[in-house]
Amino acid sequence: MARTAGAEVVGTITQRLSEPNHSYYMGKGKLEELISLKDKVGYSLVVFDDELSPAQQRNLEEELEVKVIDRSALILDIFAQRAKTHEGRLQVELAQQEYLLPRLAGRWPHLERLGGGIGTRGPGETQLESDRRIIQRKIQRLKGELESVRKHRALYRHRRDVQGIPVVAIVGYTNAGKSTLLNALSDANVLVEDKLFATLDPTTRRLTLPDKKQVLMTDTVGFIQKLPPTVVAAFRATLEELSEADLLLHIVDIASETAAQQCHTVEDILKDLGLADKPTLLALNKIDLLGGKIEPGDDETVRRYIDQLCVRVQTAAFISAAKGWGLNRMLELIAKMLNNK
Repeated sequence: MARTAGAEVVGTITQRLSEPNHSYYMGKGKLEELISLKDKVGYSLVVFDDELSPAQQRNLEEELEVKVIDRSALILDIFAQRAKTHEGRLQVELAQQEYLLPRLAGRWPHLERLGGGIGTRGPGETQLESDRRIIQRKIQRLKGELESVRKHRALYRHRRDVQGIPVVAIVGYTNAGKSTLLNALSDANVLVEDKLFATLDPTTRRLTLPDKKQVLMTDTVGFIQKLPPTVVAAFRATLEELSEADLLLHIVDIASETAAQQCHTVEDILKDLGLADKPTLLALNKIDLLGGKIEPGDDETVRRYIDQLCVRVQTAAFISAAKGWGLNRMLELIAKMLNNK
């Protein structure tokens, strides 16, 4: 993720603790080791692969004398780079402001006074209080704008329901190939890069299934482990598309060494969103990277992979979105599952 955000990674350290240190997240010995590496590798930013408390972040910055960010801040930075539409930018800004609000304390240790003097009571307002109020106003404004977006989406979904066109929502771990698949099926011209969160804004396209029925297919934001709660909350309007979908198409990068872990991450997030019982088809993607070991129609191997992934979904298809392999078979399964609803 750091490289996706544009950082040059000069080193990585890990530590196994029974629980994070209350003051520094990491142990004092490991902190001293990190301080000693500063002159050796010349780092100017430290990223923690977990969420830091505001106090931990401040303490670490004081000790390391460099900027310190956590996993949530890094994800939000990537999202800010990727958001292109007005809705996407609103959602990212809301998540950033809600992340920043509890971290304002300590940024103004001098407690600079803005008020005071004739016509006021008391010492005046601190910079911290002023900034907190400004951010709270921003959050309320952004929530209001996003509520308008949510209502607009709800009206759009209602018109869609009246037309009777079923909706298939593409979900999956980031960089699993969701945008590549949508492009292969519909010439959607969605940005495709071998990076995390290459696309952030949802895209919907109309497709014709093998049984001649039409369907709307929507590409949604990619999931990742420990997705910040602020992101999930801010993207409520987008994620509501999943709850209204008739079928979820869960794309899995089957060539990844962590495919099972990624599958469970997606399933856990869907469960948190109340979508655990939504009809779902697995699309086991990137079989072209497995050295020709798999044929798209090999049902026996499909079953073996489902068992290895240990997922609740029992219907799957092998595909290569990049090569176009197995897409007809996948669409046939989609048509069959929609007809059985």
